[in-house]
Amino acid sequence: MASSRLLFSLCLLFVEVLALAKAQQPADQPKMLYHDCVGKGNYTTNSAYQANLNQLLNSIYTNTEINNGFYNFSYGQDADTVYSIALCRPDISPDVCRVCIRNASDLLVRLCPNFVEAIGGLDNCTVRYTNRSIFNRMEKGPYFWVYDDRVNVSDVVGFNQSRMTLLDRLRDEAAAGDSRYKKAMGQIAAPNFQTIYALVQCTPDLSASECRDCLYNASGLIPECCKARQGGRVIYPSCNFRYEIDRFYDPSTNSIPPPPDSTSNNTVPSPPASTSQGKKGMKRNVIIIISIVPIAISVILIVCVCIFLRARRKQKGEEEAKDLNEMEDVELLQLDFGTVRAATGNFSEDNKLGQGGFGVVYKGTLTSGQDIAVKRLSRASGQGELEFKNEVMLVAKLQHRNLVRLLGFCYEKEERILVYEFLPNSSLNNLIFGIFVI
Repeated sequence: MASSRLLFSLCLLFVEVLALAKAQQPADQPKMLYHDCVGKGNYTTNSAYQANLNQLLNSIYTNTEINNGFYNFSYGQDADTVYSIALCRPDISPDVCRVCIRNASDLLVRLCPNFVEAIGGLDNCTVRYTNRSIFNRMEKGPYFWVYDDRVNVSDVVGFNQSRMTLLDRLRDEAAAGDSRYKKAMGQIAAPNFQTIYALVQCTPDLSASECRDCLYNASGLIPECCKARQGGRVIYPSCNFRYEIDRFYDPSTNSIPPPPDSTSNNTVPSPPASTSQGKKGMKRNVIIIISIVPIAISVILIVCVCIFLRARRKQKGEEEAKDLNEMEDVELLQLDFGTVRAATGNFSEDNKLGQGGFGVVYKGTLTSGQDIAVKRLSRASGQGELEFKNEVMLVAKLQHRNLVRLLGFCYEKEERILVYEFLPNSSLNNLIFGIFVI
């Protein structure tokens, strides 16, 4: 017994140690999707260029003022000046963008130690740095491509035509962007009930024609990289595009927000103290009013909805109760099949009054001596029990001196029978073809 407890305690301790060790393991580090250590020179360790590079990259991913995902900074002087450009996907948030830039920068410096120029990227961003000016300049190299490893498309010609039509349209949309965004995303139908989704973008410092040319040249690499692939991307230093048969971007970010107010940076003389205080108080009151009005409207709407739902629930309950009472009244009219069969002499031909498309009408006599007219409905009508009882309920509520009165009904297996009062002077047709006017 003691050895079993000891074994159980040791197993439990082993599981806890494993869990603790797993919890203390560092999270999986991101892996560079593509990179190139451009062989255009090297810098020495602990040099001014290395210090400027570290300072520059740190200033990019710690900058919280830029929210369009594009950074083009430089730092240093003369030959030690470092230039850097970082571009994030346009459908991610600024926080996600900065995290991506930081991870890409750290990886790039480790993968390309002492290279004065390098470029690389993760799924959401691209980072490049060099010792020469790269701003407002369209560059085509080095370039990269990544393709989907899934099964190739079956209709290559049709798929390629759809993809190029989409990329051509998005290229023009991106080139028409402003100095903050040059991006576009969209979709198009492809053969075999597929849909192609694509996202294209340029660094916003390019002109419209440069952006268009960059994306045009990038799309020219498709025959080499991903001609028959269901997905792929091509990355130039100044532009990139990606397409997939699954939606990979957030379409709600496709619209370009309005530019910030150009007057916000202008210096305005400070007003007198009393005016400043009055405006502050007025502004505070306006904020309070603006905050209260939506809340009040929301409360009123919620109350109205609650009142409406409560009244509707009450009305529905009353209607259900009424329907239940009416159905109970109908149940009181239900007759036993044996009673109806006995009253008509087992539906004797001698008691047959006539026949029509709805069934056969017989004359019968109840045990009380009352004469009745029995309408035996055709089995081909296809009515169910609930439908038949609803019809009986409707007929039972119709009471008029010119209407034949319903005395009861019978529903048993496939038999559906209506029992009316027998009026010797009534037209036979009214019983065979209808139950209303006599």
